[in-house]
This record gives sequence, structure tokens and C-alpha cells, in this order.
Amino acid sequence: MKNALHPAAGMSAAAQAVPVHGGPDALGVPLHDFSTNANACGPCPIALAAVRAADAVRYPDPAYTALREALGAWHGVPPDRIVPAASASEFIHRITAWAARQRAAGVVLPAHAYGDYAQAAAAWGLPVLPASAVSSGAPFPLLLHWACEPSSPLGTADPALDAWHAEDAAAATGATATVDRALRVIDCAYAPLCLEPAGPGRHGSALPPSAWQLWTPNKALGLTGVRGAYAIAPEHARPADAAALRSLAPSWPIGAHGVAMLTAWVDPAVQAWLAGSLEALRDWKAQVLQTCEAMAWAVYPGSQANYLVARPPVAHLAQHLQDLRAQGIKLRDCASFGLPGHVRLGVLPPVSVAALREAWESCARPAPA
Repeated sequence: MKNALHPAAGMSAAAQAVPVHGGPDALGVPLHDFSTNANACGPCPIALAAVRAADAVRYPDPAYTALREALGAWHGVPPDRIVPAASASEFIHRITAWAARQRAAGVVLPAHAYGDYAQAAAAWGLPVLPASAVSSGAPFPLLLHWACEPSSPLGTADPALDAWHAEDAAAATGATATVDRALRVIDCAYAPLCLEPAGPGRHGSALPPSAWQLWTPNKALGLTGVRGAYAIAPEHARPADAAALRSLAPSWPIGAHGVAMLTAWVDPAVQAWLAGSLEALRDWKAQVLQTCEAMAWAVYPGSQANYLVARPPVAHLAQHLQDLRAQGIKLRDCASFGLPGHVRLGVLPPVSVAALREAWESCARPAPA
């Protein structure tokens, strides 16, 4: 689970040095963990079996030839456009380093974004800009643009994609050359977990062709403990661009278990399991929404994903979250996303939702006089 900060809010370097994560913590594994966005129907049994059967005695192929061919075929792109990565976080830092080498003038972030983007920018001395500060259609200077589809923590469509689609269409007619100087990356971490029909789909075919795509299947497979990701170079990229990104990686960025997971990712049986899990997640999400309403939590509208943001009606949220954690329930405080007083909830099964409501009513109940 990548950490999250809200760089546009001007957080101090000290604050950014202490990233906030969901998942297990000093108290161990939460009994009911709403703090991550992993597929709660997982782990995918087929992918898990592949990981367990991985040959951990030998090195993987350092060029990941078969893996890149399989991923390329599934996405309908040549294997040379596939760039293996140790994780999404690793690739974020790697492409930021490459952008700095290309003399990018800065990094553009969504209003609410993962902290990895800003941390990588800071490591390379690149200023961070909010998306609202960039003029549409301006071809210079070179900037590294980040988008997340769907966005996190809100789960809504990223508005940058509409602008990129429009600029791609203009470039196709020769009206602008903006894409020639644009370095755009779409974090597709939650695209496979989009619960709305209007989502970008499994192959990302509805995403702007001028953007890099970053895929991290471990979330959709419920295997977040297995690290492994990959990026797809955009249509307009030079072959040397993907080669340069691969050359910036250390040897064998993905181990045998990550290779097994990514290879299983394109298995039709695994995709069928994922499709079935989305049906369950839709039902579970409806129960989460009903429970939030019953607890008088104000839900941020528009989430298309297997998570949502809500605002509990309390003044001291941090203390309530500590009380819930003591009862085995963990929520994701959204203060680091620039949304103080809000929590993000991953969609969990009904038994966990019932436990959340019972624990909340207990900790929110006024103490006896």
C-alpha cells in the first residue's frame, strides 16, 4: 500500500518524512482492516497457488522476456513497451529520476494524491505543482504529470484524463504538439477494481494514448504482500524511452514470486475470478454505504471504486480512530490526503461492516455521568 500525502497543501519536509500507510501496524494485523484498498474477496486462489509454486531457488530471466511478451499480448502492445517494476512506488521514483534527467521543470499532482509522487519529486529537487496551476495546451516547459484512475482516496474519475484526451485529439489533427513535450503517467492501481461500468476496463483501452500506464495487479488479486508491477509506454514514445526506463532499474527488480503473480494476472481463469469478485464487492459496498448513513457519516459522492471517503460527525477523529483500532478495526485517516476529519474505507464483507458499526456506536457513545 503506497503512502499518501497532500503535497499541494504545502506539507513540511518533516511531515513528508513520516509517510502514512494503511494495513498492519505496530499493533499487528487488524481484525477488520478498512485502511487498505486491496480486493477483500482475495486472495485469488489461482494466483496464490502460482505464487506458492514459484521457483525461489533460481534467478528470474533478467530481461523478463516471457513476462513482457505475456503482458504485451494481453494489453495489445509490443513487448518492448512493457517496463517491469519492483512495485508502483519503485517505478514512481524511477520515472521521476528519468524526468529529472530530461530536465523536467516540475511535477504536477492531482488535488489529493499519493505521497510517493511528491517524495520522488523532492528527492530529485523538482518543484511540485497542483494540476490547477497548469494551463491547458501550453507546450512548454516539460512537466511530469500524474493522474490516478480512479483517484485515491475519493475513487472518482481524474479530471486530468478528459484534458489529456482532448489534447491527444488535437495533436492527432496537427493542431498542437503538446504531447511531444508531455510526460504523463496514469496510475492504474485501482482500474481493475472499478465497480462502475464506465470504468477504463481491464486493458486500459479508454485511457489517453499519450500517457504511460502503471499497473499493480496485487491489489486486485488480494496479494498486496507480493511486490511486482509494470508500466506501459505510450504510443508516441520512442523505443529508447522504454529502454531508458528499463536501464534505470536495478538487476532483477521483480523476484520469482512477483513474476508468478504477474504471469497469473493475464490468465483467463484469474480474470474470471476477478470479474466475479467485483459482483460481490458491489453488494458489499452497498452495505457499507447503508451503514455510513445509519451512523450519520457524510459520504463523499462519486466513488467508482472498492473504497470511499466519509466524514464521521465527531470533533476529535484521531481519538476515535485509536479507540476503534484498539477494538481491532482500522480506518484510513485522510488528513494526509488533505482531507482532515475524513476517513477512507475499503469495502469489506458484511461481518466486518457490522463490527465497524458496533464498535463505532460503542466508542462514540457518551461516557456515563
